[in-house]
Amino acid sequence: MTDPLTPPRRKDPLVTTHLGHVSPALRSRAATAMAARAGQGRFVLQVCDDCAQATYPPRDRCPFCWGALHWQDQPNGAVIAAQTTIRSSIDLFFKDHLPWRIGTARLDAGPMATVHLHGDVGRGDRVRMELKLDRAGNPALFAMPEKETPHMADDPQLRVFTADPKYRRILVTDGRSATGQAVAEALLKAGAKTVFLGNADPLMRYPGQDRIEAVDGIEPVRLSLTDTRSIEALAGQLGGRVDIVVNTVGFTRQGGVGFGGNLNNLQSGLDLEVTGLMRLAQGFAPALSARSDDGDNAAAALVDIASIHGLTGRAGFAGSSATAAARLSLIASLRGEMAQTGIRVISVLTGPVDDGWHQNVPPPKTTAAQIARAVVTALQQGQETICADEVAKDVLARWQDDPILTIREENK
Repeated sequence: MTDPLTPPRRKDPLVTTHLGHVSPALRSRAATAMAARAGQGRFVLQVCDDCAQATYPPRDRCPFCWGALHWQDQPNGAVIAAQTTIRSSIDLFFKDHLPWRIGTARLDAGPMATVHLHGDVGRGDRVRMELKLDRAGNPALFAMPEKETPHMADDPQLRVFTADPKYRRILVTDGRSATGQAVAEALLKAGAKTVFLGNADPLMRYPGQDRIEAVDGIEPVRLSLTDTRSIEALAGQLGGRVDIVVNTVGFTRQGGVGFGGNLNNLQSGLDLEVTGLMRLAQGFAPALSARSDDGDNAAAALVDIASIHGLTGRAGFAGSSATAAARLSLIASLRGEMAQTGIRVISVLTGPVDDGWHQNVPPPKTTAAQIARAVVTALQQGQETICADEVAKDVLARWQDDPILTIREENK
């Protein structure tokens, strides 16, 4: 049985921070394709077009008949055939995490695979396989207990593959919005130690302020993503204490491009959502990266919440879709940078949010509670991309199937 995680001790400021290392980089395009699907929380394997055999590890051609391979969702059951414990390694990442349990599993889909083992499973056990991303963004098979076990999420080997908020200190950038408040409360319920709740204008009151600031574990801080000095000041104050950053800022206005558009709204949105995101990353990314493997005090992730229509554009919300597109582009670049340091960069994609700026949009809409649940789920599962609602899931599925068609459909 897994031992419960204990609250980390207060760190001695005189002790040198442990430098983070990541596992070896990807070696093939096929492995990168598997990583992209693992980041969405899918369990996939390659299947041959000719002989219909599933295969693992990722490769370019079927090892049985040299046929073409395509990715396909698979049943995630397996049986552990063998296990061993690694007690010595020259790899800098694994050397710091020994002992490390691995095993051989016979997947229900067919192949035998080398997998990482949860502490509650062993040889002969029936397990549930999950396709995880390690700290460098590489795909890895992880064998979980088939049924829930006590303190299952506290397994130290599993926590390397996730960014679980339990006992972590988290910065939520915008506490003035319903989304920011819902995210903050959800993180506390998930076990976060402290949530620093950003407020761009402390002199102006906002709905729900007294209630949210009275919640145990909430610590209001001054933070404006349009003000570089504000970010620098907060990063200097909290950079060494924050383990996860969740960017909840948003600026949505209706308008087109040639008709009904407002350049001032577009510029404001770009300054807050796009330039603001870069300011936030420049302020906090170095400190997060420096503490990416610092034991139970380790920094873990940066989360950004953006509209799914950044992928497609959207009629009636052209400016907001453009800022979302730029935001997603920055996140993609930042993800590549942070993968070298072991920090996860997570995108939470939403449909139209149920707020005052989408009053003319018919249901279904994304609620603040749905966004909050998606943030917590992505952190606990170690996903890179998650959809908060059915609208976002539908648009993403159609976009992945036929991006040009989906763009036309969303801009009628």
